[in-house]
This record gives sequence, C-alpha cells and structure tokens, in this order.
Amino acid sequence: MSADSSVSAPGNDRAQTAVVGVALLLGITVLAVGGLTATAGSIVEDGSASAAATRVGDDFETALGPAPGDRETTVELATGTIQVVNRTVWLLDDEGVVWAGHAGAIVYADGGQRVTGFAGAVVQSDDRGSRVVAPSRVAPANGTLYVGVPVLNASGADGVSTGGHRLAMTLRTDARTERVDLPASSYRIGIETPTPAAWERHLQARGATTSRRDIDGDGTPSVVASFEGERTAYLVVHDVRLAVEVGR
Repeated sequence: MSADSSVSAPGNDRAQTAVVGVALLLGITVLAVGGLTATAGSIVEDGSASAAATRVGDDFETALGPAPGDRETTVELATGTIQVVNRTVWLLDDEGVVWAGHAGAIVYADGGQRVTGFAGAVVQSDDRGSRVVAPSRVAPANGTLYVGVPVLNASGADGVSTGGHRLAMTLRTDARTERVDLPASSYRIGIETPTPAAWERHLQARGATTSRRDIDGDGTPSVVASFEGERTAYLVVHDVRLAVEVGR
C-alpha cells in the first residue's frame, strides 16, 4: 500500500520542530537581552545619581563643618538643582523657647535623589528613604548638653539649576563662632525638617526621647528631642556666611 502524502515522515517532524524551537529560543533570547540592556541602563543611571548625591553630601559636610575661618568648597554638578531654604532650630526648656535660629538649609535635588545640609548634619534621601549620613553636633554627656548649630547667612543666588549642563558651584564660607553657656535645666531641641524619621533615628541613637510638633505652624514638622534630667547646656552658634556662586 502506498504512503499517504498527507502524513510526514518522522524525520521531517523532528526537523520542523527543531527549527521552530530554535526560532522561539532566539526570540526569547532577544527579548531577554533587550530587557537586560534596559535594566543595566537603569542601574547605571541610578548608580550615577546615587554617586553624585554622595559626593554632594561630602561637599556639604566640608562646607558647613565647624572649623572657623574662611573656607571655599566647589561643588561639581552635571544635573539637578541646589537651593537655600528656610529651616529653624529651637532650644527649649520647661518655660518655653530659650533660643531660636533661622538656621537655613542647603538642598541638592536630582530626580529621586535629595541631599540636605542642615543643623550641622547631612541627610540623604532616595527611594529607600532618608538617613543621616553626616552627624549633627548634638552631644549629651555627663550632665551636659552640647548643641552646635551652623546658621546660614546666604548671599548670591537662592537657587541654581544645571539646566542639563555641567557647572561648578562655589560655596564660600566665613564661619564665626559664638558660645553661650546656659544654666542647668531640662532642655529640648527642636529640628524643623521634612524628613523627621531620619532625625528621630539619629537623635534617639544619642539617647533622646523624641516627639513631633509643628512649632511655628508653617506646616513643616519639627522633631523635638528631650534628654533625661537637668543638664548644663553649651550652645555654639556658627555664623556661616554662605555665598552661592556659579563658577569657580
């Protein structure tokens, strides 16, 4: 009996299946490589933005450090913005406000990355949250409380944007220090910040009990840190004359 022409030989079926299988495999591989390329590009971009934020944080720490005298720090930017914003630090006791300083904060922002230099600390924020990457100068010890606060007296531009072009921004600081010795009392420190959780962790690690209040009613919360017992307080105010300039 002759073979039915509509039925393929077993060898032909295997060959056709192999060809289809190879084509599917190649298609899947192309899709996978395409996805990998997109992911790698995203990782490189995120890594670059994170590295830039870390570098700017280091520059802020240097510019706003406690060393007296003149200092000049150049911040190199490829993208993003830097601006000076209003922020306040309070020293309080049981009777109310002992001292208040419109300390000001310098803020770098680039997409989801944000770096803030304020109240002696540097806070870095991204999609993982916010954290203090350079500590404040709040130090309780042996019945004393040391509070060091840089107060920014900024001149020049309120803000600088790269506009997608590389630029250098110079932070010139002339820090003058004034120390005030305060008698023993139950002191609290109020830190005005849009990232209260980072400050709470930082101050709790230094032995404080924290709460949140909008002290001046402007909509930005403050972390209020209380330290156990009465303490002698040493308030050291660093008057930082900050000139924000584009270029070296």
